[in-house]
Amino acid sequence: MVRSKVEAITFEGDIPRIAEALCVGCGICVKKCPFQALHIENVPDELEGECSHRFGPNAFKLFRLPLPSKGAVLGLIGRNGVGKTTAIRILSGELKPNLGDYEGPPDWLEIVKRFRGSALQDYFKRLSEGRLKAVHKPQHVDKIPRAVSGKVGELLERVDEGGKLKELAERLDIKAFWNRPLNVLSGGELQRVAIAAAICREADVYLFDEPSSHLDVKQRLEAAKAIRSLRDDGKTAVVAEHDLAVLDYLSDQVCVLYGSPGVYGIVSHVYGVRVGINIYLQGYSPDENVRFRKEPVVFRVKPPTIGWTSEETLFSWGDMKKAYGGFQLDVRPGDVRKGEVIGILGPNGIGKTTFVKLIAGIERPDEGGPIVSQGLTMSYKPQYISAEYEGTVEGLLREAAKESFELSWYRSEVLEPLDLLALLDRDVAELSGGELQRVAIANCLSKEAQLYLLDEPSAYLDVEERLAVAKAVRRIVEGRNVAAFVVEHDVVAQDFVADRLMVFTGEPSVKGVANPPVSLREGMNSFLEGVQVTFRRDPDTKRPRVNKEGSRLDRLQKKIGEYYYVSIE
Repeated sequence: MVRSKVEAITFEGDIPRIAEALCVGCGICVKKCPFQALHIENVPDELEGECSHRFGPNAFKLFRLPLPSKGAVLGLIGRNGVGKTTAIRILSGELKPNLGDYEGPPDWLEIVKRFRGSALQDYFKRLSEGRLKAVHKPQHVDKIPRAVSGKVGELLERVDEGGKLKELAERLDIKAFWNRPLNVLSGGELQRVAIAAAICREADVYLFDEPSSHLDVKQRLEAAKAIRSLRDDGKTAVVAEHDLAVLDYLSDQVCVLYGSPGVYGIVSHVYGVRVGINIYLQGYSPDENVRFRKEPVVFRVKPPTIGWTSEETLFSWGDMKKAYGGFQLDVRPGDVRKGEVIGILGPNGIGKTTFVKLIAGIERPDEGGPIVSQGLTMSYKPQYISAEYEGTVEGLLREAAKESFELSWYRSEVLEPLDLLALLDRDVAELSGGELQRVAIANCLSKEAQLYLLDEPSAYLDVEERLAVAKAVRRIVEGRNVAAFVVEHDVVAQDFVADRLMVFTGEPSVKGVANPPVSLREGMNSFLEGVQVTFRRDPDTKRPRVNKEGSRLDRLQKKIGEYYYVSIE
């Protein structure tokens, strides 16, 4: 029977709803809607009996759930909006799975029955009876000071149920801000406190949502080691993470989440960590015969050779000094050329953001200068962004791009790569962290400028979004023959975007040294030698993988001085 589009739409008050039982997916309503407010996705029929949770009519659906194992770390990898946080909230007990029935949610007995025959049957039975305790480290650590107050040391001592605080405080370098109140901490400091607080508590299951956000490379690996230490006590850990190197380093198993962001998500079967990450990068699951990405993610094994990049210097800077209380930044002379991207690498608290603000003219040097950049137009995306703009995404970007907003190149070079078309009618104040980050990047790139300054653009973005941002920055810099500085902790993303690197050295929070830009190969080796980390290459996808400390490859690569661009297996 053919049903009309009118019959397939019902109303709840003044709000139209698509009656999914009647909709045949003809797409007429989608084409007729002038605001792109309707979106229809066809879900495979065989999944209908596997819905774990649904948030409401025409709302997000999650199919299946991850299967955590005792004494192992299960990694979750997938795009933003496909259900990683939802799955973690369900496993933590914060969200009771409704099995798709949002109008008449099932009781625990029915939920346990649904998952019979799998490890989740016993998991939910113990959770419902209060015999399983789960600890959840949330995704957005910047919101912690709104709910908890007090000094770092006092807070952590209160939750230290397992006697692990002393070791964790040293490993995560928390003693440096032990007596500070939570509301003055940076994002990286809050992240380390949140990780320590979770591990210190006594529980059966530990769930970490994006534990590497705001952390530098060394801190990410130390946090990964701390999380992996839970295995020694026979605990269960689940980690949702976008940094591939960190996920690979800390996980024993991996679940891939795929689907349509904000519409539905599907949790794959459990894979070995190498196989699971490779399936995600290749975009195809062979055992389920599902392709969820058109093209695989491809990595470069060797640094790019110097190509067409102009030798014409856009501007240069001399020796500079800038002091803040007990911290001092020394800047060595350098320059940036037209058509190139300068990547900035270094630990937190070493002065990277201070340097960018000096370049932008937001801060003035105490000694040295002036920077030879007078008359240059600049566009700056700060490290910490907030939704202060009152209006829609389209209004914000129109103000930035002006008449360019209507041009086809703006759509193909900015809106489509950053996946912003569906957000244009949304209020900026309503955006999530990842959405707000993409809008902030687009706002920066939309402005006509000779120099673009982006401070940590990958925060809250998934793997695909990070690479899309890197490609968008490169295209705009090359197309306009301008330049950019990009501060970034994700080594893989930095490798994608940078032509040359500035490596910051020194002692965090005490003294930083901004070294001149060098080639990508020299910069990577210098930076990774400083943190004593080497990467090898996966033979199939060529993605970077962190070597275990002291392994044969780790020792060999340190000996030959190749910390990153090497394909030995």
